[in-house]
Amino acid sequence: MARHQKRVAAPTSWPITRKTHHWVVGANAGSHSKGTGIPLLVVVRDMLKIANTGKEARTIINEGNVFVDGVKRTNYKHMVGLFDIVSIPTTNEYYRVLMDARNRFKLYKEDANALKLCRINNKTIVKKGAVQLNLHDGSNVLASNEYNTIDTIILGFPDRKIIKHIPYKPGNLVMIVGGEHSGEIGKIKQIRKVRGSGTNMVAISNEQEFETIEEYVFVIGESTPEIKVV
Repeated sequence: MARHQKRVAAPTSWPITRKTHHWVVGANAGSHSKGTGIPLLVVVRDMLKIANTGKEARTIINEGNVFVDGVKRTNYKHMVGLFDIVSIPTTNEYYRVLMDARNRFKLYKEDANALKLCRINNKTIVKKGAVQLNLHDGSNVLASNEYNTIDTIILGFPDRKIIKHIPYKPGNLVMIVGGEHSGEIGKIKQIRKVRGSGTNMVAISNEQEFETIEEYVFVIGESTPEIKVV
């Protein structure tokens, strides 16, 4: 991957200024793609604002001060994405990466015991008939066949053991992670399956009722959310 890219061509989900500088750090191949993640350097400098320059941000990261999902990350191009937990243990700061109403990445404060939520995007069968869950962040976990796509699992970290399973079904709470209702939270009222190659639609109820595509729905709890919401 390129080391840098032009700021004006960076994904609109990156909360960076477009015209103050010509270049921004390039994306690194990893769990999140350029379209679904943001480089760790941008998180440290532009979102956390604990560094004024890219050089200062690289120093902070290289010294092992920043963790993502409980794992120390020293590569400043490491991609951080939706529902990742970014932490700085030395200052006791913990944040969850979510989308705001403008479809841009935003950090929300969390507790030290915050857990990782992952949406199941697909299931595959691997060696000896084991079921592998393919998660939204590009990672995989082995599990039983009781889990379905679009369900959410809660993982402990860094061991990545499944702690809880939240089904994708009417009545459960979801967060919208794309489209014009990005960042909103509501209950699933109805799941409308579309035949053929069409996209399944989901009716969401909160203060109002609206419909969005299944791709934008992320289950975050049953009667109460499993994450801090503001």
